[in-house]
Amino acid sequence: MTKTTKTKLWPLALLAGAVAALLNVPHADAANHREAPLTALDTKADITDWYAFVSYDDPGKVTMILNVDPLLEPSNGPNYFPFDPDIVYEMKVDNNFDAEEDIIFQFRFNTEQRLPSVFTGFVGVGNGVAAPDNSPSPIVAGTPLIPPAITALDGPGSEGLGLRQSYSVKMIKRKGKHRKIVDLTKNMNLYAVPSNVGPRTMPDYTNLAKQGIYELGNGISVFAGTVDDPFYIDLGATFDSFNFRSGASGAGIAGVFSDAQYANETANFASDDVAGFNVNTIAIQVPITLLTQDGKPHAADEALAVIGTYATTSRPRIKIYRGNPAINPKTSKTFAQIQRMGNPLVNELLIGTGDKNKFSMSEPKNDAAFAGYVADPLLARVVNAAYGGAVSIPTPPRVDANNPSFDLGPLVFYAAPICPGCTPAQKGPVADLLRLNTGIPATAPANRKRMGFLAGDTAGFPNGRRVSDDVTDIAAQAVVGVLHPDFNIFPNNRIADGVNANDQSYQETFPYVAFAHSGRQSRHVDPGEAGCQDPSNLTAVNCPAQ
Repeated sequence: MTKTTKTKLWPLALLAGAVAALLNVPHADAANHREAPLTALDTKADITDWYAFVSYDDPGKVTMILNVDPLLEPSNGPNYFPFDPDIVYEMKVDNNFDAEEDIIFQFRFNTEQRLPSVFTGFVGVGNGVAAPDNSPSPIVAGTPLIPPAITALDGPGSEGLGLRQSYSVKMIKRKGKHRKIVDLTKNMNLYAVPSNVGPRTMPDYTNLAKQGIYELGNGISVFAGTVDDPFYIDLGATFDSFNFRSGASGAGIAGVFSDAQYANETANFASDDVAGFNVNTIAIQVPITLLTQDGKPHAADEALAVIGTYATTSRPRIKIYRGNPAINPKTSKTFAQIQRMGNPLVNELLIGTGDKNKFSMSEPKNDAAFAGYVADPLLARVVNAAYGGAVSIPTPPRVDANNPSFDLGPLVFYAAPICPGCTPAQKGPVADLLRLNTGIPATAPANRKRMGFLAGDTAGFPNGRRVSDDVTDIAAQAVVGVLHPDFNIFPNNRIADGVNANDQSYQETFPYVAFAHSGRQSRHVDPGEAGCQDPSNLTAVNCPAQ
């Protein structure tokens, strides 16, 4: 950054603090792939995405999905992508409007090295391979050498799983002396699904992955493992100072869709930079009655139907390496939060880089410290400037504690339209929570819209978040004001990155994400390569470079 540019941006940085004061809140202080300086270094603790939605196939349940460890290249052996046993992965639910967790689902992982003398974590061929007749001594001919192909997570067919992870699930309710911990694992062996190494090693990967879906009783299901990253975005254009591709626009304006493109649910007009990459996921499906304040289901117009959710990763505060490779490091029993995520793209595109680590390690109840970033989003001003004023934006502050439904308010308060039953006293503090109205049932696949609430599909983001929601376009349009009636106009309501769909089909049943790409057969979709459609006639073309 040049000195001149830095000088020009400086007033904007000051503005965030000034607007926070205007909000009359107590002063305190995108999906998110490696968005904070801390998690750019500690990718195992990096939360890429957080989802919470009413289950598609069971209106009495909610599914929550925590994705971590971004942009996993499917072919990257030999150890691929285990969860970090040092990290505590947690899903948190607020059900009384105070932005503090009332229920926690906690996941911990353990690693086995079952083939310690083998050079790779996963190996297997057919029914197994024995040493041939000319095998040199001391291994005699006929000695089993390569295990059978991996067809199971445990027992016969699992011999080639050299690196295997199991995990535990706990539910924690209430705090202090009333804290109650329930071990949901119940002595079951829960195994994480490994990455898809390839068809020789794992000839029926879909069946193998399905074995990782466990029923824990009382209507609770869990799944953990490596899967296709469900997120999609033209990452390269977005972070090249919003250098969107003119070839992806049917409106003739880079970063702006025509009506036909906006209505298209499946076509991509620019390359999806996440295509072909995997991510590690933890998913749980639970009855709604386990999450609400009074343990009962509620209609959509009742305040108690709405919960606030977020996810965190935490590491031991201290880790001591003994200096002896034969002795495992010693870790403390207390933990420090490394990252959290509620709404998508808040930390990625709204929070200033100087505050990203602080935001990641703080609690939602203290988000008044960061309110200025939402009340006057720098991103909105950048779009306003980038288009030479053609995209007009609302005048800050964009959040009003006395009118919590105003503009961006529903993203940080319990308010209509997500919580039409909430009273002013139930709006809660400013907090980055993914709020979900559990009284709104899932939308049928034929009627599901990538633009969620903005397209009239009230079961989608920002009412919770489904794996298929186009949160990049939704968030971009919200930032430039489409939640404000005066700014729900062209071109504000056609801002788009050009990517409308994931490269893989999602599942309609738990765990809803697509299983992992094959390490041997996967490909990415880059500019200039096949995988897009022409915005003028929707015919297949190579993705535009410009």
